[in-house]
Formats: sequence, C-alpha cells, structure tokens
Amino acid sequence: MSAVPQADVAGERRTFYEKIDKAYVTPLWEVLHALVPPSPRTPCVPHLWAYDELRPWLMESGRLITAKEAVRRVLILENPGYRGNSAVTHSLYAGLQLILPGEVAPSHRHTQSALRFIVEGTGAFTAVDGERVTMRPGDFIITPSWTWHDHGNPGGEPVVWLDGLDIPIVQFFDAQFAENYPTEQQPVGRTEGESFARFGSNLMPLDFRPKSRTSPLFWYPYARTREALAELARTDAPHAAHGHKMRFVNPATGGWPMPTIGTFIQLLPKGFAGVPYRSTDGACFSVIEGRGRVRVGGAVFEFGPRDHFVVPAWHAYSLEADDEAVLFSFSDRPVQEALDLWREQV
Repeated sequence: MSAVPQADVAGERRTFYEKIDKAYVTPLWEVLHALVPPSPRTPCVPHLWAYDELRPWLMESGRLITAKEAVRRVLILENPGYRGNSAVTHSLYAGLQLILPGEVAPSHRHTQSALRFIVEGTGAFTAVDGERVTMRPGDFIITPSWTWHDHGNPGGEPVVWLDGLDIPIVQFFDAQFAENYPTEQQPVGRTEGESFARFGSNLMPLDFRPKSRTSPLFWYPYARTREALAELARTDAPHAAHGHKMRFVNPATGGWPMPTIGTFIQLLPKGFAGVPYRSTDGACFSVIEGRGRVRVGGAVFEFGPRDHFVVPAWHAYSLEADDEAVLFSFSDRPVQEALDLWREQV
C-alpha cells in the first residue's frame, strides 16, 4: 500500500506569505509574541559614564569647534545597546553640553521639550522666552516646547550641564520642528528671577491661566531643593528602595513640570543599602553629591560626583551609598502615566 501524501504545511504557508506580501500584508501570528511579550523588553542596557573620563573629551571638543559652529556643543550619552539612535533610553535623549567663557550658543526653538541640569561651573546663563537665569551646579532648568532659548557664558570658567530631551518621543509622532532666531541672542524683556518670584514661593498671580502643560517656573535652584531634601531626611524614614526621593512639580497644577519628562531628586543616607526596585520608565541619573554604587542587570557600577548612569525600563536595580549622596534623575513617566501604562515593583 502506498504511503498517504503528507501536506507540506510549511511550504504552503511560505507561499501564502509571499503572495500577501505583494499587497503589503503580513500575518500577525508570526510576530505576535514579539509585539506582545510577557514582560517589557528594551534594546537599552545599563551603563555608567564616568565624568573624569568624559571631561577631557568635553574640553577637547571646545578646542575643535565653537559653540556657534556646533549650535549646541554636546557629547551625546548614547546607550551601548542602542547605538546610532542618539538616545539614552528608548524614549529619551541625554548629552553633556559645554559652553566656554565668552561664548554664545545661538537662539532657536523646537517642538522637543528640554531640561538642563547643571553639572560643573558657574557664571553662564540660559535665556527662555526673554528671561535669563544664571546657572549654578545642581540647578534644574526647563526649556519648554517651542520657546526661544539661547545660552551664554560671560563668566571666567567652563560650564557643563546635562541636556535631557524627549527627542525619540517627538520623532515617534513625526512632530519634529525647529526654527532659528533671526539674531544670535534673543532680546531680554524680563528681569532675572521674574518667573521664580511669580511662581517659586508657593504663590502665583491671581489672574494667571496656564497656556500649556509645562511649568511656568523654569528654574528650580539647587539651594532650595537641597534644603527640602535635608528637611525630609530629618523628619522621615527613608524609603526602602529610594531613600528620600521627591519629584519636581508644576506649581500651577501640581503635576509634572513637563508633559513628557518626569524629574526627580533623591537623598541616600550614609550607609544606605536599597532593596531592588523596577519600573517601566527607564531613567537617566546624574550624581550631584556623594559616592556609592548601583546594582542593575547583573552589573555593579561605582558612582561619584558628576557621574551619569542609565537604568533601562523594567530592570531591577538597587542603590547603595558610602556617604550621603544626592541623585537627580529623569524619565518618561508622565507619558506612561497619562496612557495608563506605568507599572512599578519593589
């Protein structure tokens, strides 16, 4: 008796796929598990950028190209698992910007929202829609979407800050726009500290009506932030994973300062050993004070002042402090919360 012919199922499927492919149609069942995995996956990996290694390269870049030529003289903190994408996490950009004495970074605006976190040096300023603020280490400064901004350094020393932007998020929506100001610097129409006087003391003008979801307060001085952390540490027990952690807020709404980027500050007491924690928002950290380590993804990174490290989404990590340490960080948590996507696990 002859054998019963067996159907070439794999061959038939392959022929079917080739046929529908010509009409730009593809079978979901071949990619379903990659599209809807059992837990979050990211191409990004944990990494630490030691400032002592990066600083000489920053200064060398200052000899190779001017701030005016570069528009923004920045060394991008590019995630090793996501090379070529100018991203520190899947959704956020980070870089270290240098401005030398006497330089001006020309005025422009763009749809991407940006933060500046000052790492080194004093005497430089940033201007946002006609108001300047002098930058000092530890200060957190906002450049809202589509606002004119430029930077200058009339001081006598180099100034470096961390840039954090939502570039990958804006790219995802194909909403990237930019425009250069007609002159190198925008005119200054408000006194320095005006926005802080209006919104930085738990007060705001009676007739103020927010025109956007971004904070009307664009400068959060470190002196005030550090004072708040110290008071919290005096009165509260540290969180098991975070130590004493606070989030920056929009004083007009109580929400996030920026609609796409969440910003945080935390104090780790001397000897702190945090329990593992993970969340769906990957984060970039900047070390302000102290030394310690972060354990993440099977790696251990020793950190000190001005170092930067990234914790990818849904990677369990724990923080330890040899002495009292203060960390700034930013993530895409506001977007995830707005879309009911954010999850955490301690």
